[in-house]
Amino acid sequence: MSVPLRAVSLSLVALVVFCIQASARDLDQDEALQLRQQGIILPLEKLLDDALGRYPGAKLLEAELEHKHGRYEYEVELLTPEGVVREIKLDASNGMLLKDEEDD
Repeated sequence: MSVPLRAVSLSLVALVVFCIQASARDLDQDEALQLRQQGIILPLEKLLDDALGRYPGAKLLEAELEHKHGRYEYEVELLTPEGVVREIKLDASNGMLLKDEEDD
C-alpha cells in the first residue's frame, strides 16, 4: 500500500516544526529572573550596554532570552543610526558574542 505524497509532505513539515520548537525556546521574565538570581545568567542590562556599545547611537528594538543549543542566549535587535537592523546574539552566562549580523 502506498502512502500519498501529500501525507508524507505534511508529516515531514510537522516533524521539522517540532524539531525547531524543541531546539529553541523563549523564556519569560519569571524564568529569566530566577536564572539571574541563581547566577546562571548575567543581567540583561549589562549585556545590553555591551551590545549598544558596539554601535554608538543605536536604538534597542527587541531583546529576548532563549534556551538554544543547550545554552541560554540573549538575542538583541538594534537599529543603528544608519538605519540598519543588527541581530546580536550573546551567551547569557558569560556575555560572549555568538553572532553579530545584519538582520533581514
